[in-house]
Amino acid sequence: MKKPFYFTVKTRLAGTYARTGVITTPHGEIKTPAFIPVGTQATLKALTPEQLKATGAQAVLANAYHLYLRPGYDIVDRAGGLHAFMNWDRPIFTDSGGFQVMSLGVGFKKIIDMVGKEVDAPLAKKEKLAWIDDDGVTFKSHLDGSTHRLTAETSMQIQHGLGADIIFAFDELTTLHHSRAYQEESLERRTHPWALRSLAEHKRLTNERIGKPYQALFGVVQGANYEDLRRECSRFLAAQDFDGFGLGGAFTKEDIGTITGWMAEELPDDKPRHMLGISEPNDIFDCIENGADTFDCVSPARVGRNGALYTPTGRINITNRRYKEQFAPLVDDCTCYTCENYTAAYLHHLFRAGEMLASTLATIHNEQFIVELVDGIRSSIDDGSFHSFKETWMTKYYSSAS
Repeated sequence: MKKPFYFTVKTRLAGTYARTGVITTPHGEIKTPAFIPVGTQATLKALTPEQLKATGAQAVLANAYHLYLRPGYDIVDRAGGLHAFMNWDRPIFTDSGGFQVMSLGVGFKKIIDMVGKEVDAPLAKKEKLAWIDDDGVTFKSHLDGSTHRLTAETSMQIQHGLGADIIFAFDELTTLHHSRAYQEESLERRTHPWALRSLAEHKRLTNERIGKPYQALFGVVQGANYEDLRRECSRFLAAQDFDGFGLGGAFTKEDIGTITGWMAEELPDDKPRHMLGISEPNDIFDCIENGADTFDCVSPARVGRNGALYTPTGRINITNRRYKEQFAPLVDDCTCYTCENYTAAYLHHLFRAGEMLASTLATIHNEQFIVELVDGIRSSIDDGSFHSFKETWMTKYYSSAS
């Protein structure tokens, strides 16, 4: 008998690691490849869950760190889990919280340094809010300065309380500023042991919380830009009883496809692979071609709230004067709610006037744009036209950007 969670491969693209498939969860299916919008605090900023569904989003990712601090995973658990709490009946992912405690600990996204080295001049001016050791991370809340402790076990407890369909093992986020020696130490003393501890606690909680929907646990691959470390970590995790895998950590943008391929070669073919934190179109194509099945990113919503909107001929800034009198949709054949109902001139006005509706309409458009791009990639893999689709789409988007 199959678990309530499983992955079925549908079509493979010859000569690549790209494939289409279906992830089955207790709250529905995810057709892959798929883009997973990020609803950090149980909401995608500026949108209702109903508006997000209308973009075609198959699932959403929420954040364990933020929901642990506010309102508390115990509150969400008593509310019936995230699905009931946020009125979302489709699959939900939650990340482990590791990225946030480490990135907010110093404040530099993926170039943070947990050991406090002065790797960048602006970094030294920031108050350190997180301290790592081989057992876990002690950190100060970015909300009120209170001190907390996050370990593999507490991360699992938080994520089980949140009740997501897909959860992630606790790992150490290293950066490209860390030395080769530190990357090796991190895998041996933290990421690998934490993966085993996450798995043990996950199994304990699964057996204890009888009657709750099954939660799939993904191990997270680290290793930065080093091929041998990426492969070593992938093989280590592949030997464990994970339901899928997160492709994590820092790497140079130009190598993202190659590094994804290294991991895909080592990870089990019958389990899904989730790329953590990408949404730029060229990265999407590269990661899918090299074996990523799903991925998430805050960027489409974040840039949208700042007036940057995606179009087939590149990303534009809607606050530019050229849109003041464009009394037509931003994209003529776009089927999103925004383009079907409002003009570019109106969006320009909303941003210039500082109206909240600007963020809502821009986010709807951007999320649907990326969701539909990935839907198109999925169809092109199924019908064998991926390479021509990629060339046509990329040429139009990047050579005509304005």
